[in-house]
Amino acid sequence: MSNANRQETVRLTMAQAVVKYLQAQYSERDGQQRRFIPAIFGIFGHGNVAGLGQAIEEYGQNLPFYQPCNEQSQVHTASGFAKANLRLATFACASSIGPGATNMITGAATATLNRLPVLLLPADYYATRYQGPVLQQLEHPISADVSVNDCFRPVSRFFDRISRPEQLLTALPEAMRVLTDPADTGAVTISLPQDVQAHAYDYPAYFFEKRIWRVERRRPHPHWIEEAVAMLKAAKRPMIVAGGGVIYSDARAALQTFAETFGIPVGETMAGKGALAGESAMSLGGYGVTGTGSAGQLMSQADLVIAVGTRLTDFSTGSQSAFTHPEVKFININVSGHDAYKQGALPIVADAREALRAFLQAASAAEIKPDPAYLEEVGVAKMDWQEHLNTDVFVDHAGEAMSQLHAINIINQSLQAGDTIIAAAGGPPGDLHQLWDTSGGRNCHIEFGYSCMGYEIPASLGVRMAQSEGEVYVLVGDGTYLMNPTELVTAMQENLKVTLIIAENHGYQIIRRLQMGRAGVSFGNEFRARDPRTNRLEGDYLTIDFAKNAESMGARAWHVTTPDELRRALREARAETRTCAIVMEVEKHRYGPASEVWWDVAAAEETNTEITQELRVEYEADRQRLQKVHY
Repeated sequence: MSNANRQETVRLTMAQAVVKYLQAQYSERDGQQRRFIPAIFGIFGHGNVAGLGQAIEEYGQNLPFYQPCNEQSQVHTASGFAKANLRLATFACASSIGPGATNMITGAATATLNRLPVLLLPADYYATRYQGPVLQQLEHPISADVSVNDCFRPVSRFFDRISRPEQLLTALPEAMRVLTDPADTGAVTISLPQDVQAHAYDYPAYFFEKRIWRVERRRPHPHWIEEAVAMLKAAKRPMIVAGGGVIYSDARAALQTFAETFGIPVGETMAGKGALAGESAMSLGGYGVTGTGSAGQLMSQADLVIAVGTRLTDFSTGSQSAFTHPEVKFININVSGHDAYKQGALPIVADAREALRAFLQAASAAEIKPDPAYLEEVGVAKMDWQEHLNTDVFVDHAGEAMSQLHAINIINQSLQAGDTIIAAAGGPPGDLHQLWDTSGGRNCHIEFGYSCMGYEIPASLGVRMAQSEGEVYVLVGDGTYLMNPTELVTAMQENLKVTLIIAENHGYQIIRRLQMGRAGVSFGNEFRARDPRTNRLEGDYLTIDFAKNAESMGARAWHVTTPDELRRALREARAETRTCAIVMEVEKHRYGPASEVWWDVAAAEETNTEITQELRVEYEADRQRLQKVHY
């Protein structure tokens, strides 16, 4: 670029500059380019309608505007879109000041914990201050520059407040750097004071030229690979834990080749569900607190754990109880050094695909071969687990409603290659993690880094916008549905077809299960009327017509109670062109089989309730027997 070109300027408001800049940003990986922020979502108020709203209307020809029903929802939609695009594209999300801004904080936390890029543009109070205290302003007694937007700081990977329009020249490039960095990505918040949005500045013209952000594939250091090969060669019972990093790196083929070449079974975290094709002989399905019994059993005996692209949270480590082999060692492949060093592991700080390819080449050169006896054991464990599902789980029981477990198997069989099912909180994510078969190209999208109730429906719109082929399904409990159903209106407005499958079990039954296991009594987790005799919520179950509710927001709805009715509704929903909602009555208190992985949730240490006292004794015995901390 010549010096003359660098001296050219264009006069724009700060908000107009944001809009023009976003339209010129591209990501690139493996030679493929795409718009990184192809659209903006937002709800206008007095804090942004005259600034950012005006800018989008005048300058947003290539930045389509979408109108959600809730500010939190739009962030979830951006997260769903980012996940479906392997973090190579996302949406911007705008809000007015005050509650519109703080509504986005839960969405920001969800994105950051799941390492999903989203760009948040909340309006902020007047930077000039001469207006005095303004509508919706928080007046902090000892800090005059605090606003409610400071709440975004702990849940953002980068935060900046633009108090002068020229500050965009450094803030926006840094925002893009963080959003496109595989190790640093998450929610990025650029706080936009209401008055400064309308202030003008002579921006350099080159600032709005096309810019390509190349997503790095960091290669592993040869010394790490050499040491990893030695560890694998010495191992007798290796096992892989595959996380979301495998999917985001597009390393599924590399993982399958690696696992099958050396005969290493693979368990998947919730974020990593589908990291290994279900058809593979090395696939154990979900692993962890909500995983398969075969994965939990084999992990307890593993002498080498190779973790690929996972944060190793307590659901994967069984609160540090899952790895019981006395000489267990760890290899962690991760783009984040923070995660790679966990468990006292050999850290391979690298892109998952590149690391697995290098590991494969070096281990093959070292002539490492599968152990036939171990392969046979893996096969038997898989077969026993499947037989248990077919015999004891994927069946209904006399006198009970259809179980959610049986229903999931029916849904699984009804889906086709390219279809995606989404879940996030309550019983559905755990049941899908344990029971969903990803063979045949059936995708499973689980958000459980934050286990955010209300994520499912808006995220499905983001997946639908990213996924032009196949159907998009949402498996959601009735409790979660009640928290955030309104994006059905956005689906109708934008003609985005998704199919909701609402499991009606009259409450937060998965938490009731935990409650019964740790307190021994049921309290406050079911949708019941207040009993005047006890003044507690333990009267009759409430009657709620979820089908009519969904119909009121534009969906075609079914209410089903039997497996045959569910199959028929799924067939009819596939043929529909508009959003659908299948409400299925399921058994309230029937849960999935044991995963063989413990979770540390303590019973009350001091109580007068006899059953709780007994559960505390059981908890302490389990903790002493199982928990083993690795550093």
